[in-house]
Amino acid sequence: MDSLRRRLTGELVEPADPRYAELTAGFNAAITATPAAVVEARDPQDVVEAVTFAAGSGIPVAVQATGHGIADSLDGALLINTRRLDECVVHADGWARVGAGVRWQQVLDAAAPHGLAPLSGSAPGVGVVGYTTGGGLGPVGRTYGWASDRVRAAEIVTGEGVLRRVTAETEPDLFWAVRGGKGAVGIVTAMEFDLVRQERLHAGALYFAGADAATVLHRWREWSAGLPAEATTSVALLQLPPLPGVPEPLAGRFSVAVRFAWTGDPATGEATLAPLRAVATPLIDAVQVIPYAAIGMIHADPVDPMPVHETSDLLRELPAEAVDALLGVAGPDAGSPQVIVELRQLGGAFAVPGEHPSALDHRDAAFSLITIGVLVPPVAGAVAPHADEVSAALKPWSTGATLPNLGAAVGAERIARSYRPETLSRLVEVARRFDPSGVFTVGQVPVR
Repeated sequence: MDSLRRRLTGELVEPADPRYAELTAGFNAAITATPAAVVEARDPQDVVEAVTFAAGSGIPVAVQATGHGIADSLDGALLINTRRLDECVVHADGWARVGAGVRWQQVLDAAAPHGLAPLSGSAPGVGVVGYTTGGGLGPVGRTYGWASDRVRAAEIVTGEGVLRRVTAETEPDLFWAVRGGKGAVGIVTAMEFDLVRQERLHAGALYFAGADAATVLHRWREWSAGLPAEATTSVALLQLPPLPGVPEPLAGRFSVAVRFAWTGDPATGEATLAPLRAVATPLIDAVQVIPYAAIGMIHADPVDPMPVHETSDLLRELPAEAVDALLGVAGPDAGSPQVIVELRQLGGAFAVPGEHPSALDHRDAAFSLITIGVLVPPVAGAVAPHADEVSAALKPWSTGATLPNLGAAVGAERIARSYRPETLSRLVEVARRFDPSGVFTVGQVPVR
């Protein structure tokens, strides 16, 4: 480790160092990461040095910037923290270049003065690179598609310790793999991607009482089936705790949130949402014209770490029977321990192939399903078994697949659900070619 320390511009932090806990902390407080050491990279060359050292020492490598991708203990690995790679440049002609440590809100704020917008996720505090390499399922995706399809170029340190600039023309296999393949082929130090011209949205959420859950879900199912691509929507069954920051009408009670983002004319968006507004009296009506940079208010995702358990599935359809099954296992009378059970409508631009082929699979799914439970007494022991019950209840309409970014998770079973066999086979082949020592074999990467 001392030999590596001497080669770094940044710092090498070992477990006895007071900063170790800070640099290994993840967003999911239920997971404690225990890598052998952490490299806090200050530039891409630090990443090169760390990967080269690991390959020569037989130590596996993992990477994090914001902590949202930590999914296992990383025991014995060398963790490369890229949060200091914070370059963020927005070009007025419609594209951006960011370092691996940049979060979406930084890009949102930098793009807004130009009338531009990135295809960020529902939580702007998430890192750009981890989100995009997993596909990028965002709140306006039915209009604009996946974030990974907007990537122009990536700079990647591969397993041989080589920094490569990857484009569709220069490195087609790596370019294919990095867009959807998560960390399979290396550590991204910078990324360039196209922006969209969207200054404002007609967007937000309607929150209804739990007593209206069945009415709202069935109406949402019918209404969403006829939506044009200007609309992206989701519905969530919520049981939010009475904590600071939770609005009083929602705190400590069952509620239903209908999320809505309209990229077209606001008046048309208002008319499009009207049937949902009329289905019941909302506890809170937060749908309005907002600056695109405020896109995080649509889902209002939590910003503080907490111990959670997440599961995810993809559905090929959502008939009325599926809604009844979901209400039976997670509705207001089901005794569900989950904080959130969410359905996102896919389709629209999500279903359209990108300009360049990528490792992102399952574009043909109609809906995503995710459960999130908080692992605290007295429900901690019930969360995981109940999440399995939710998946089982929706199994008749499930594709059996999931997406790489729908809940951080590891293991062969999760990887197999995230990729079709032919995609996984190609990912493994590309990864072995550019990482012959098997450095990248921990964390959310395809097993080899």
